[in-house]
Amino acid sequence: MNIYNNIRYTMYRKSDSFLAPVQAAETPAGEYELYPAFEIGDEIYSRIEVLAERIAAEKSVVIDGYEGILWEKFIGSLVRALESRGRKAAAIPVAGALKSETEIDTLIAPFMGEEDSIFGRMTDLLLIDFFDRTALRQLSPDAEADITLLYGCGAALAEWKGPLVYVDLPKNELQFRMAAGAAFNVGTTRRMDARESYKRCYFIDWPILDAYKGALIPRIDWIVDEQRIDAYTFMSGDALREGLRHMCRSSFRVRPWFAPGVWGGTYLRDHIRGLNREAPNMAWSYELMALENGVMFKHKDTLLEVSFSFLMSYGYREVLGHCAEDFKEDFPIRFDFLDTIDGGNLSIQCHPRPEYIRSRFGKPYTQDETYYILRATDDAHVYLGFQEGVQKAPFTAALEESQRTGKALDIKQYVQCFPARKHELFLIPNGTIHASGAGNLVLEISSAPYIFTFKMYDWVRLDIDGRPRPINIEHGLNNVRFERNGKVVPETLISKPSVMERNESYTQEHLPTHPDHFYDVHRYRLHDAHSLTIDTGNRCHVWMVVEGSGVEVETTDGRRERYNYLETFIIPAAAGSYTLYNVSGGDLLMVKAFVKDSYKL
Repeated sequence: MNIYNNIRYTMYRKSDSFLAPVQAAETPAGEYELYPAFEIGDEIYSRIEVLAERIAAEKSVVIDGYEGILWEKFIGSLVRALESRGRKAAAIPVAGALKSETEIDTLIAPFMGEEDSIFGRMTDLLLIDFFDRTALRQLSPDAEADITLLYGCGAALAEWKGPLVYVDLPKNELQFRMAAGAAFNVGTTRRMDARESYKRCYFIDWPILDAYKGALIPRIDWIVDEQRIDAYTFMSGDALREGLRHMCRSSFRVRPWFAPGVWGGTYLRDHIRGLNREAPNMAWSYELMALENGVMFKHKDTLLEVSFSFLMSYGYREVLGHCAEDFKEDFPIRFDFLDTIDGGNLSIQCHPRPEYIRSRFGKPYTQDETYYILRATDDAHVYLGFQEGVQKAPFTAALEESQRTGKALDIKQYVQCFPARKHELFLIPNGTIHASGAGNLVLEISSAPYIFTFKMYDWVRLDIDGRPRPINIEHGLNNVRFERNGKVVPETLISKPSVMERNESYTQEHLPTHPDHFYDVHRYRLHDAHSLTIDTGNRCHVWMVVEGSGVEVETTDGRRERYNYLETFIIPAAAGSYTLYNVSGGDLLMVKAFVKDSYKL
């Protein structure tokens, strides 16, 4: 049992996942690293008394942070540490300058979509819009205190003089706290339905807060990882910026996290050391979902996590290279696992066409996916495209009848079903009806959006929480492409690999994606004990080891890192050239995804 998942945390987080440790543990060679960390040369501290010592001489300190921070605990600990040093401390919450909840609800209403929908619209609001500007200006230090702490999400908006401390929280932990009723959305203190709360996060809170804290990066004096309430870790703002600078030119991994689902399987749960074996399943691994992942820094085995958005705000040009000015701080490629081994079928679904996602939801590009089959049982399958001649009217009638009566639908009358074989790549551009069937471990390589799934049929089942799953027949029918049927499907939606180069060291294959995909996929077979040097060509490369125990990657800055089976790693465009060394003791198979030179959004 992870020591940070004891009784003290049960009232603050609801999750089958363990809390990240403070100290990095050694992972056996060749095994998946659950807490990958980027080594830095600067000190990471784990005693709040050290932070108190660093700020004790100040008259005022601004302590800003993300939503979901347990401010009472953090500020209480810091005040006690200051007072133990003989400093009389006052703490003023910036939340006192927020607009009323009614005003904020009215402000965000245009972005919340329909009340019973899981979809909203991306906001163009700023954090300052949530505050009463006059009330902000009236906040002032306590004249009778030795030191005044102005704290809370948005504290820097008050423009006080003094050091800036930023307190960050991983988005997975934020969601676990919200599920436990211990954290709330910006501007509210009421507990919401989980789907409403997440919708508000995705469409409103996170875009606002990520942009806001990105703008604070040059000003931060201290950065705090608050996810462990009895062991905060922190480092200087200079250390943060130096770590981000090095990360922009080296290989690195984001910190993955895992979640169960109604269709979830058992392969990930049972084969990755450190996951909770008592969880019902692990349906997803958020390998690289940039909006929700963090990056971990390490110094002398002490860990500190910050949001991946910090890196993109700091150095998106260095990370993305040739496509940086189109995507900016929005990392464009997503890698995640879908585990249905010993599980069930995903819902029959499709994703929005580009014009639909822009006009209805305010996203600049859509959710174009592929399924790379990592493992498959003998009877594993993928649902993809329509049967020959399926028409909209009878299909619509069948979906609506099943939804109304709760009777199962023979979906194979309408949707094709293909055997799934290891290392195949299925292409799922927008508007394509599809689903992973039971028995697969899928690497989903996709464009970055990830919640715009229009479930059209879901096997007449309840969600993992016992509630009906959201079905979006109308959205689906507005987007699904009925022309993708019959022979067109295997001809155009199952990738046909071709050899690009073959020599004594490696074979490079092209796994062509659909013209609608703005990214492409290459696969490399690197022979035992051989190496391969690649130039980024000013492109960001996203890799995964899909067969073999591991690879070592050396970048021109002298860093050499090992990545193991199923691990995703990123090579920023600014890394220039890098060398892959096969350390598997046999052939090594890897896939690489990258934005095409001729991409279109």
